[in-house]
Amino acid sequence: MGKYQQEAAQLLELVGGKANIAAVSHCMTRMRFVLNDPKRADIPGIEKMKVVKGTFTQAGQFQVIIGNTVSDFYNDFIAVAGIEGVSKEAVKSAAKQNQSTLQRVMSALAEIFAPIIPALITGGLILGFRNCIDSLYLFENGTKTLCDLSQFWAGLDSFLWLIGEAVFHMLPVGICWSVTKKMGTTQMLGIVLGLTLVSGQLLNAYAVAGAAEIPFWDFGFFRVNMIGYQAQVILAILAAFTLVYLERFFRKICPAVVSMIVVPFCSLVLSVVAAHFILGPIGWKIGSIISSVVYAGISGSFKVVFGAVFGFAYAPLVITGLHHMSNAIDMQLIADFGGTMLWPMIALSNIAQGSAVLSMIFLQRKDADAQEVNVPSCISCYLGVTEPAMFGVNLKHSFPFLCGMIGSACAAVVCVATSTTANAIGVGGLPGILSIQPAYMGSFAICTLIAVVVPFVLTCVAGKRRLAAAGGVPADDPVPAAVTVQTVPAKVQSLCAFLSGKAIAITEVPDQVFSQKVLGDGLAIEPTDSTLVAPADGEISVVMDGSNHACGMKLANGMEILMHIGLDTVDMNGDGFTAHIKEGDKVKAGDRLISFDPAKIKAAGHPATTMLVITEESKGCKPVFHTGKTVTAGRDTIMTLED
Repeated sequence: MGKYQQEAAQLLELVGGKANIAAVSHCMTRMRFVLNDPKRADIPGIEKMKVVKGTFTQAGQFQVIIGNTVSDFYNDFIAVAGIEGVSKEAVKSAAKQNQSTLQRVMSALAEIFAPIIPALITGGLILGFRNCIDSLYLFENGTKTLCDLSQFWAGLDSFLWLIGEAVFHMLPVGICWSVTKKMGTTQMLGIVLGLTLVSGQLLNAYAVAGAAEIPFWDFGFFRVNMIGYQAQVILAILAAFTLVYLERFFRKICPAVVSMIVVPFCSLVLSVVAAHFILGPIGWKIGSIISSVVYAGISGSFKVVFGAVFGFAYAPLVITGLHHMSNAIDMQLIADFGGTMLWPMIALSNIAQGSAVLSMIFLQRKDADAQEVNVPSCISCYLGVTEPAMFGVNLKHSFPFLCGMIGSACAAVVCVATSTTANAIGVGGLPGILSIQPAYMGSFAICTLIAVVVPFVLTCVAGKRRLAAAGGVPADDPVPAAVTVQTVPAKVQSLCAFLSGKAIAITEVPDQVFSQKVLGDGLAIEPTDSTLVAPADGEISVVMDGSNHACGMKLANGMEILMHIGLDTVDMNGDGFTAHIKEGDKVKAGDRLISFDPAKIKAAGHPATTMLVITEESKGCKPVFHTGKTVTAGRDTIMTLED
């Protein structure tokens, strides 16, 4: 009989029985359930169990916190329940049944764009800088830009476009590659498909929006327009998934002896045909319809209502790529009326999305990994390039994106009501005021204030509740200078750093299980190296089998500690982690425990923050945590134990 057989039987009953369990797995500290009907789980009853330290639901998974002994508990549970445990990836996949359609879409978008975010941030900052030197008329009474005055800046502007074009105009290439990588099909075919969407043989998407003559392929009895799809997102995703499912289909039905020829040929040709013959034309038709509606709305009797709708919907249009059509409308308005009321609303939408990111910077101010994306995304967004902000931050969390849309709508209503007009298509974002006609600069400044304040406040309100529920808002209280635990013989007087990096309070960790000290008190390190070492002499009590992302130690004084590399890194299934120890090994302070690859952790979308938690206290003394400083593994003291 297992040690936890009775508790396992009790938990089985409280989660709704075997019939209510779609999948179950575990990580280093938690049981992870996917329940067919989450409402059947008796959460108060589960949390009253002596073996349970807490529960929460995240990403469709009902998680029960057990602690270091979760592996033994899990084995007893599946034996009592008479079910088979599954992999963490299978649990993650099954959990999608408890997510709404919108949550699944947002999750898929986040996974697709995660590998592309560094390029988007770089491109956003470059294009934002180019906007400042080639589109801001700040010299000679507002008639010339810095590029007009200096050949050096003009040359630099032209050179930097090499990178900006590669990032944004060629974005479909990156998207097609990322989709095939995510779905496990041939990545090179995805790259080729993406290249066919932006080929130099095709008319550039921006030229199409400018009403340029469109070339075509002539097949005798029908023609297909030769249109490029630069910066298009939705089309690229649809085309890539078409390729993925075609490749899977042909691989399934094709004999292995000819699969190397048939599968890539048929999959690629048919997906390119679908992209240019079906998906692309439908997308441009939708864009043309939107263009006509926008023109009628901006010049009609209900322009204030239209302003609210356009302000709210413009950010989603950027995702689809249909926002290109607005350029043609702007040019028509400028030709007919000497200015455009559309461009100011576009600039305000950029500002609103940037302000939502600014709020995330505030909410996640203690999360160094999140700030690596938040800060540059906010800067580029305020300079008129929204993609890094939307794909890197706002869509990932979903609620900042919606808050930005609401703020944009509020600003657009005031903008249209005051007839705020721009002289020409200029810089988006905060510098957009320089393209506004002088008579309307005051009203645009008011609109800008609305576009900054409303999304910021809404995101803060929504974020404090949403991120706190998911463990993403760090506590404001600093770690106590000393926490009373129990005695410890003089044999262990201090613990050294288990990694090199910045030591932070456990309350600053963006995961509620650790930050709320559910498993115990401790501290964390934002690592600058890649080898976890023993903080003191002791014995390895547990190593997370398969994933190797965490281990436990029992020290000579009886204290037990848990060290956990990264957050949610169990989902990586051991990719990037190498354990140098096994259960029962005796180790000395500074000995290697686990090596890991920080780049892989970051690419998987997880923070690399590494925690040390006291899971079993010793008697009669106080641990004092030394945080808020940079430490070196195996050398600097991070915790002292005082009588």
